[in-house]
Amino acid sequence: MSSMLSAVSRPRLSRPSWLSPKVFRTEVLAGLVVALALIPEAISFSILAGVDPSVGLFASFTMAVVISFCGGRPAMITAATGAIALIVAPLARDHGLDYLIAAVILGGIIQVLLAVLGVAKLMRFIPRSVMVGFVNALAILIFAAQVPYLLGVPWLVYPLVALALAIMVGLPRLTKAIPAPLVAIVVLTAITVVAAVAVPTVGDQGDLPNSLPTLGIPQIPWTMDTLALIAPYALGVALVGLMESLMTAKLVDDITDTRSNKTRESWGQGVANIVTGFFGGMGGCAMIGQTMINVKASGARTRLSTFLSGVFLLILVVSLGDIVAVIPMAALVAVMIIVAVATFDWHSVAPATLKRMPLGETIVMVTTVAAVLITHNLAIGVIIGVLTAMVIFARRVAHLVEVTSILDPDESTRIYFVHGELFFASSNDLVYQFNYSDDPQNIVIDMTHAHVWDASSVAALDAITTKYAARGKTVEIIELNKGSATIHGNLAGQLGGGHS
Repeated sequence: MSSMLSAVSRPRLSRPSWLSPKVFRTEVLAGLVVALALIPEAISFSILAGVDPSVGLFASFTMAVVISFCGGRPAMITAATGAIALIVAPLARDHGLDYLIAAVILGGIIQVLLAVLGVAKLMRFIPRSVMVGFVNALAILIFAAQVPYLLGVPWLVYPLVALALAIMVGLPRLTKAIPAPLVAIVVLTAITVVAAVAVPTVGDQGDLPNSLPTLGIPQIPWTMDTLALIAPYALGVALVGLMESLMTAKLVDDITDTRSNKTRESWGQGVANIVTGFFGGMGGCAMIGQTMINVKASGARTRLSTFLSGVFLLILVVSLGDIVAVIPMAALVAVMIIVAVATFDWHSVAPATLKRMPLGETIVMVTTVAAVLITHNLAIGVIIGVLTAMVIFARRVAHLVEVTSILDPDESTRIYFVHGELFFASSNDLVYQFNYSDDPQNIVIDMTHAHVWDASSVAALDAITTKYAARGKTVEIIELNKGSATIHGNLAGQLGGGHS
């Protein structure tokens, strides 16, 4: 009897969703498709960073496997990326691979520290217009990255790409049991092998490794000079990696209608970079293109697809390298074109949307896209987009402060009513909305419908009081709310900003 009671009292553990046969099949096939798409990307990013292809491939393996356990966003793909490659390329070129690895490890440590400090909470300050610009710029970059594979190639590449596109557009209308990108890759590979067609293949992108990654420590002098050398690169790795990863996580949240733990994702990225560094990888962050393949094209939703993308990648390049090498680049180019088209927010550029959207929102979106395309850096684009949104918002709010007044029946007191949010942009003109010379002896400023946000606003109120005092008139400020009263009480008369 007691055993029965104890069995009843024990909470039942929830069964992982990926144990469902249908979900398991989807996750496995999605992981395989992503792994195939990761290989040429990782090789290309290694070349961009100026290191051996194995450095990028091993980084993609370790990043994917570690983040599948540590990350806060299920189904998001993390691997070696172009953004990180661009940051570390000068360090690798001038000082060698060991310094690059040291910078990646330090970057991971910085990411963990930033996660502890709550940097993920800053995501709430990124406006929707910046997110839309980020997504659209990303889609354009993904598409543009495929163009070199379509220039100066045999003419047969074009019908192959067209066939792959047709498969990926048409097959989902018939069945979604097997990911269309995987079918396209298999069909094109079979055609080129059977017909002995000479077209660019994955093997043409670089030599694939034939051994497993090994644990090691970078061979560098552990001195302050070394720290000073690698610190700027490490900070770049940390900030760009976090920004791209958190933006991608937010995008996946929207696509899947689920919430993810951004703080966990932040320190998970840090742990992944630390582990990757010790295994000789070049570091990385979330990959929007491969994540879209995983989530949108293949329908994956759990950590299993992320884990298997790394495992399959290692198996493919180490054990099945000869088979992977014959996959035509046309198949992978077609996959990425579909991803680019699916990623772009077409609704945001529809004439009807642009007509209804406030001009400021459109300017922020376009500015974000332009900044990303000019710099080829998503982080810089997002920062410029946020700054643009702040300026436009400040200008808009600055015009929302209104001052009205009435005169008491005895004509000895004028009451001013201030409406709106007072901060550095809106408070500048406040001082000019009072009639200092013609007002009666007593002035009351009613702040019932206003809020004081900063020292600039307090300084403006001080200036108003000083101008009236110079004319022998008294000013009383009333009805400050609690927050406004606190900042006004602390700063009033202490800023030295009043002028008569």
